[in-house]
Amino acid sequence: MAATETGLPTLAIVGRPNVGKSTLFNRIVGSRRAIVGDEPGITRDRLYGEAEWRGRRLRIVDTGGIIPEDREFIPSEIYRQARVALEEAAAIVMVVDGRSEPAAPDLELARLMRKTGRPLFLAVNKVDTAKQASLPDEFHGLGIRDMFPVSAEHGRGVDDLLDAILEVVPEAKEQTTEDTEVTEEATGPGIGEGEDAADSEVAAPHETKVAIIGHPNVGKSTLLNALTSSDRAIVSPIPGTTRDAVDEIVERNGRQFRFIDTAGIRRKGKTHLMAEKLSVVMARKHLEGADIALLVIDATEGVNQLDAAIAGYAHESGRSIIIVVNKWDLVTNGEQKTGRPSKASRIRESKHPGDRAAYEERLRYDLKFLSYAPVVFVAANTGKGVEKIFSLIEEVATERRKRVTTSQMNRFIERVDFERASVPMRQRVKILYMTQASVAPPTFVLFTNRAVKLHFSYQRFLENQIRQVFGFVGTPIWIKNRARN
Repeated sequence: MAATETGLPTLAIVGRPNVGKSTLFNRIVGSRRAIVGDEPGITRDRLYGEAEWRGRRLRIVDTGGIIPEDREFIPSEIYRQARVALEEAAAIVMVVDGRSEPAAPDLELARLMRKTGRPLFLAVNKVDTAKQASLPDEFHGLGIRDMFPVSAEHGRGVDDLLDAILEVVPEAKEQTTEDTEVTEEATGPGIGEGEDAADSEVAAPHETKVAIIGHPNVGKSTLLNALTSSDRAIVSPIPGTTRDAVDEIVERNGRQFRFIDTAGIRRKGKTHLMAEKLSVVMARKHLEGADIALLVIDATEGVNQLDAAIAGYAHESGRSIIIVVNKWDLVTNGEQKTGRPSKASRIRESKHPGDRAAYEERLRYDLKFLSYAPVVFVAANTGKGVEKIFSLIEEVATERRKRVTTSQMNRFIERVDFERASVPMRQRVKILYMTQASVAPPTFVLFTNRAVKLHFSYQRFLENQIRQVFGFVGTPIWIKNRARN
């Protein structure tokens, strides 16, 4: 395959664990996308990034560490993932550790890579000084003609490697895309009616970035695979199987969606390994770079303390939120094949009844601050209910960028009865006028007669009134107070 669906030629980076593939990936891409550490297998999923060199663009894929003879579950899944990446590749870079002689897994991997027929380069990594640049004869035994001594950590020799790669990979296909104007649709009572209907922001971004968040093993990677109809993320019952944030781009109805499956966020006390701790930091970073968060809840467990903490972080960061209740089939099916009551059926009969309305009522109670977030029930392993997520993403993305004009807001303020807000007399203010300062998230500035912190009852009352008239489904609303000079 010369180029991917993005139009860019793909360069696959392969090698056995802990030889420096992720460091080389980060050096080429120019960001800390892959987690780097000394534990074998730290990069478990294949991770994509884009790089530009000499005016040309490449798509880079960092595969999980490959040990050809390893037959344990996760390494075998990594190996299968790497094979998929190789099918996409226009060229392959095999990375070995230059500080030691090639091991048997290196020889076997080199043999497998030669069989692909793709242009093949050997990056002998961890060659940090000029004295080390003369490669021992042992590396010639790998049968790869184009060898380059490099130091991925310091950048030494990487430019020569990239120059050689550009000589054999095809030019990127030209692609032209235009941002589309998003028009508002009615999404509930009072929305899109008459002159007070809010206008959506013109020229919304062509790409909507969606982060899939939740604690480990709630089914985030399974959901990613269902949304993208691919098998990018390794799916297993082992918590923390996805440790990097992996991206997948899907195009539907002329719009582009970038899904980010973040590593499961854990409580601090349970992130013992360095890589897991770093995953928490990177998951938060990717959430901040997203437009919308899919908060995945395990239907068989309900909302726990960590779910609430993750939801609170997403809410406070200003991301729009869709709550995805996954594994709903386990709740509705009730009994396991053994005939004994399953954990799901016990939940159904006690805390969480099996019908959606009752379950959602309990969920809303546990996550009161996400009253604006739509809820969708899915079984990601079978794909049931997943299609609805796309329509919700489109709706929420539009609502997130909706703008209310100042004249519309002034008419709204005139009709609001602020006496209904439960605010102590000493903390009441006179509302003069209000305007929307920005979108994504919708931010309103309230001008009052005196400079005091707006009482939370005003905040809550105003937000509810704004939502009744203008909508803003799925997105938090920020309200700021200023005293008029």
